[in-house]
Amino acid sequence: MSAEPIRVVLVDDHPVYREGLSLLLESMDGVDVAGTAADGEEALTVVERADADVVVMDVQMPKLDGIAATRELVTRHPHLGVVVLTMSEDDETVFAAMRAGARGYLVKGASQHQILAAVRAVAGGELVFGAAIARRVAEYFAAGPASAPGMDVFPQLTAREREILDLLAAGRSNPHIAQALYLSPKTVRNNVSNIFAKLQVADRAEAIVRARDAGLGRG
Repeated sequence: MSAEPIRVVLVDDHPVYREGLSLLLESMDGVDVAGTAADGEEALTVVERADADVVVMDVQMPKLDGIAATRELVTRHPHLGVVVLTMSEDDETVFAAMRAGARGYLVKGASQHQILAAVRAVAGGELVFGAAIARRVAEYFAAGPASAPGMDVFPQLTAREREILDLLAAGRSNPHIAQALYLSPKTVRNNVSNIFAKLQVADRAEAIVRARDAGLGRG
């Protein structure tokens, strides 16, 4: 008796790519495309209904991006394997996906064999990364554990506030910070205000000076 097929949900806001990938996966033995979604918000409903094993997730999408959707899905369905399949291979996106709970990360352009292998591996509880990304992940962990930026010098800040302060010190604008951390501009503004209050500084320039004196913004 053959094993049950792996039930996959595809999430991508580009209909042509989404439909093409659906046809590709449906043509493979042992895979059942149980649903598709055009954004992260829709994915939450589709995954619930589809009883999926694996979600193949884009990152840049309207309503709810792939990182936030991954975090929510993994919280709701701990058994679920998420493979991020996106155009971006920058470190910020890779590690944001990992922190959100993704177990696989491939760049669009991956071969049919690579995508199928990733789906099967993640369904089996493994971690899968494309070759270039896997190398960077290995280098990151080989460097050893490190404290979050400013952990020792700004203990009054939350981890998110320290992360934002580090980017502030590096000269990033609020829109750039929002994009880098997959946050809304309003959330970034609120965090920046909290940082100013906790550090007892009057403005952005003073916060940047304090942060740089403490060694932030040099990453």
